[in-house]
Amino acid sequence: MSTFKAMVVKDEQSQPEITQLTMEDLPEGEVTIRVAYSSVNFKDGLVALKKRMVGSYPMVPGIDLAGTVMESADGRYKAGDEVIVTSYALGTGHFGGFSEVARVPADWVVPLPEGLTMRESMVLGTAGFTAALSVLRLEENGLAPDKGPVLVAGATGGVGSVAVNILANRGYEVTASTGKHDEEAYLKELGASRVIRRNDVADEDGTPVREEQWAGAVDPVGGKTLQYILSTLKYGGSVATSGLTGGIEVQTTVLPFISRNINWLGIDSVQCPMERRLEAWERLSTDYKPTVLDGDLVNEVTLEQLPEVLGAILQGKVRGRTLVKL
Repeated sequence: MSTFKAMVVKDEQSQPEITQLTMEDLPEGEVTIRVAYSSVNFKDGLVALKKRMVGSYPMVPGIDLAGTVMESADGRYKAGDEVIVTSYALGTGHFGGFSEVARVPADWVVPLPEGLTMRESMVLGTAGFTAALSVLRLEENGLAPDKGPVLVAGATGGVGSVAVNILANRGYEVTASTGKHDEEAYLKELGASRVIRRNDVADEDGTPVREEQWAGAVDPVGGKTLQYILSTLKYGGSVATSGLTGGIEVQTTVLPFISRNINWLGIDSVQCPMERRLEAWERLSTDYKPTVLDGDLVNEVTLEQLPEVLGAILQGKVRGRTLVKL
């Protein structure tokens, strides 16, 4: 393959373009991959359109990819191996997944688990991986179906959608919150027992402790939503925070922590250690595997359709997971 297509952002003033690259254009790395699928995340929109978190230019966005090894200078991988790469500096400081070919460091590569296809792995992608990390941490901190209802904020987004389905499949009573008033049927199809409005879980008056409601919560939102969650967790409950679409500022007090023994768990998918990474992907291929890896959860697009989708995801107009077929 002498040339291949990729989405490239040339500099801070440029809009992303679909262009031809050569193998010589790729960054250094031990493993060269023929990319089959990538996926679209909120972070990709920030990189491509807002020029945030970009380490250098030119840049190929795309923080996820799945594909087949073309060649490897590392003995752990050989031509023909099916692999996943997510996070690290992929798509921010190193050419990412919105490309027909990628070259990456071997230490970033995860062998595709037996229970997943490449397509399924990218329906999950960083969003599904983050959802799995969130549920893992919550359960390690005592969450169980008999402890009470679990709240999933931002439930129509990538992390939220997958989390709703994982939790429901594991027997939890899931309450999903969303700002999209017409998505109740979709969220109940994913497994939500109840759907509430985003404004119902936003702290507008700074009350540090309210009536106990949730045994646990998955929070990809932050901001006032997280403030409300912290004030309404049951005694010993936990919230796993992985996102900031609702803002980075959180105003709270020590009261819910010391009076209710609650836990605020930070979830990082970028520098997640490989041992933990492999554990999460193994769970996603077995007991955490969502039952809705197709249908309404997934929207499949081409490289040429990406710019429009990236704009929509920044505006909160994308639900579920958007798959890029390379």
